[in-house]
Amino acid sequence: MATFDNNMTNLNNVSAFYCKFQEDFKYILLPVSYALVFVIGLALNATALYVIVFRTKRWKPSTIYMFNLTMCDSLYILTLPFLIYYYADENDWPFSEPFCKLIRFLFYANLYGSILFLCCISLHRFVGICYPVRSLNWVSARRARLVSVAVWACVLLCQAPILYFSRTSGTTDTKQTCYDTTSPELFDDFLVYSSVVSVLMFALPFMVVMVCYGLMVRKLLELGWGSEAGAEGERGRLAAHQSKQKSVKMIIIVLAAFMLCFLPFHLTRSLYYSFRYLRQISCNLLEASSVAYKVTRPFASANSCLDPILYFLAGRDARSNLTKKSKPSSSKPISTTQL
Repeated sequence: MATFDNNMTNLNNVSAFYCKFQEDFKYILLPVSYALVFVIGLALNATALYVIVFRTKRWKPSTIYMFNLTMCDSLYILTLPFLIYYYADENDWPFSEPFCKLIRFLFYANLYGSILFLCCISLHRFVGICYPVRSLNWVSARRARLVSVAVWACVLLCQAPILYFSRTSGTTDTKQTCYDTTSPELFDDFLVYSSVVSVLMFALPFMVVMVCYGLMVRKLLELGWGSEAGAEGERGRLAAHQSKQKSVKMIIIVLAAFMLCFLPFHLTRSLYYSFRYLRQISCNLLEASSVAYKVTRPFASANSCLDPILYFLAGRDARSNLTKKSKPSSSKPISTTQL
């Protein structure tokens, strides 16, 4: 009787594997899209790292967050050649199972590390815009470093189960699959874990970002914004205008990252996982959700290209550091436009 129950459980868990999907498109879509992300992302993140490490003498809190965000993206980008080879060879994993675990771990570490560091950047900018005077005491490079360490610890701890769930499985005598989720018999447990992580590391940060940006937009639309930051005369108005432009660019880019990269991926993935978990689901419906999920996976990877764009477009100092050597930092007090 126990054997029968186990067989039924496995049958339910692997229902997706009994449906015959037409997924030949992914053997073109994923290698091509990952190759584009690799080339563009490697160039942009390498440039951003060069500017931050070698051309920036004074690391502000925003610089610290961008450095960690860029490092997170770079680690993931270096894994893409292996995924490109894997999908171009039609799901034939030629490497070891531990390496499969590492590749999947780095994907999710990059995904949620990017989300949390973008949330940190948004909170940092929100404090500078909405509480310009208080932010001088609240915000510091030391606190930014401590927050960054806490983010890395949270990401590594929450993504550690991926090293357990990720598996390889031979589909034929010569073909081996590197699951992007887990093996069929562990899928129910993986679904619970994935749902909790999605809520804690995507839904909650997304809500925080949206609230911060709503309050920031209201503040930026107020008449005479910037006067409380000590703006005086034409120079003060110019500084306030530049800070406003910087904030607007950041809002647009970060929202684009969430709306184009993170939100579609999490929605389609949740839908696909739910359909796989449900019993007696239609194969057509399951296939449609699977196709949608695989189409949005390259969008999630594309955040590695958007992140350095945030650094260069939203930071006037970053663009000047790219074209000329940084000047020694002066002894002038920090204003809110530097946040």
